[in-house]
Amino acid sequence: MIIREARFIASQTTYTKCPDPVFPEYAFIGRSNVGKSSLINMLTGRKGLAKTSGTPGKTQLINHFMINEAWYLVDLPGYGFARVSKTAKATWDKMIRDYLIKRSNLMTVFILVDIRHEPQKLDLAFIQWVGENNIPLAIAFTKADKLSKQQVVKSVEVYKKELSKEWDELPLLFITSADKRSGRDEILEFLELTNKDFEKPSGLKQKKDS
Repeated sequence: MIIREARFIASQTTYTKCPDPVFPEYAFIGRSNVGKSSLINMLTGRKGLAKTSGTPGKTQLINHFMINEAWYLVDLPGYGFARVSKTAKATWDKMIRDYLIKRSNLMTVFILVDIRHEPQKLDLAFIQWVGENNIPLAIAFTKADKLSKQQVVKSVEVYKKELSKEWDELPLLFITSADKRSGRDEILEFLELTNKDFEKPSGLKQKKDS
């Protein structure tokens, strides 16, 4: 897949206000500072599309981007950010879970995991929850350039072993690096193939974006 156009559409606080579900949609989520915005920018080839920040919790809304006038890429708030109020965390949690469960055109949620770390309880719990709710998912390991090839292989195997305790069939795994642009072709090829499975809901017409 060649990304010819990528543009910001809207930021919303609830799935009910998101753009009409007339195109296939792919969401990206992970712990704060996992490199989500950098990965999105690398995939789209647009350096400033998703806002990167050294401050955890920068993304606080459901952010939609239109890609090639054919599908949506969605940047979701990170989870596991401790330096916010319990009320804010509860609000983000409900917003994310409602979106993931109820968004009818969501084809896959990419859960981003920092490959440098051993499996974290929060990541594993979130992956498990997504699976239990029958939400299609893929795991994208980030920051692979920070490790040697041997360390990358070892880290992935550790993760597979941990996931195998609960999963009979493992989710699709991608190894990425925003700096080295690795994993880009594999993910875009997957998106291109998955787009073909999308069926546009009857009775819905695309609204002209402002």
